Amino acid sequence: MVAESFGRTRHGEPVTRYTLARGPLRMQVIDYGAVVTRLEVPDRAGRLANVVLGLDGLDGYETVSPHLGAVAGRFANRIAGGRFDLDGRTYRLPVNEPPNTLHGGPAGFAHRIWHATAAEADRLVLARRSADGEMGFPGNLDVEVTYSLPEDGLVRIDYRAWTDRPTVLNLTNHSYFNLGGEGTGDVLGHAVSTAADAFLPIDPTGIPTGEIRGVAGTPLDFREATALGDRIRAGDPQIVRAKGYDHCFVLRGESGTLRPAATCEDPLSGRRLEVATTQPGLQLYTGNTLDGTLVGPAGRTYRSGDGVCFETQGFPDAPNRPDFPSCILRPGQTFAAATTWLFSAA
Repeated sequence: MVAESFGRTRHGEPVTRYTLARGPLRMQVIDYGAVVTRLEVPDRAGRLANVVLGLDGLDGYETVSPHLGAVAGRFANRIAGGRFDLDGRTYRLPVNEPPNTLHGGPAGFAHRIWHATAAEADRLVLARRSADGEMGFPGNLDVEVTYSLPEDGLVRIDYRAWTDRPTVLNLTNHSYFNLGGEGTGDVLGHAVSTAADAFLPIDPTGIPTGEIRGVAGTPLDFREATALGDRIRAGDPQIVRAKGYDHCFVLRGESGTLRPAATCEDPLSGRRLEVATTQPGLQLYTGNTLDGTLVGPAGRTYRSGDGVCFETQGFPDAPNRPDFPSCILRPGQTFAAATTWLFSAA
């Protein structure tokens, strides 16, 4: 494990960058936002490349980053109208994607300092306390995320959390992948499959309508591997609303068990990613808001479609949808979830 300074925040807080390694795989994480800033994996010829989008310095992660590589919370994805009811009380949250709250609000987990409680060559545990009332959410929440490299080519992310008052919780890692290498252009040629027969249609503000719709006959049918670019410009209202893909897929199998969620393959480099999770949903996002204003470590600008996110998580707006899988965490319970990224090349 290598630990080194990554600068100081605008408030003077020191930030540390940790480097984990196992075999050829090398991952860097900072304790600001628990951000994965770099992830190097080999292609079919054994050449290493960074396959996640990132920024050169801390200031960008503080001010302009669209959650690149961060842990999103206290509630990842969207909450309609910036409000929800829990046990007869209404809670109001800051609205940062009008009219909704996105990824826990403007000062969610992606903009907080985490603290390393364990730092080993292939394992890093980051923890923080989210105080009662932070971004409007109830309860003191103790949360930890563990990044580990348990075997060659495998990244595992484990989440655990506890609360002293009933609250709502949804956690995900928001890495943007480009298996051709960061800064090499768009990912529209990447072939993607999802382990899902249905998805959650969205309204014009990105909130699920409540319908669970089969993917058959829609541009969201990834039951067989399909290039992202094949249908991303379809005239389907769902694609038009999101300006690409930004939808939650209903994963097959039983939540709480680690099972396949998605695959992604770059035919040029041969790199392949297999995503598995214990979570009920997978938000597929094609970086639709990237507009050329961000510059990555390779010195290239990021534009729409230059990265793809596989955000394993609970369903969006679940606090307002009692028919969705519950996102409520109560005192005495332990929230536990896991996601794995398995990399290979052929």
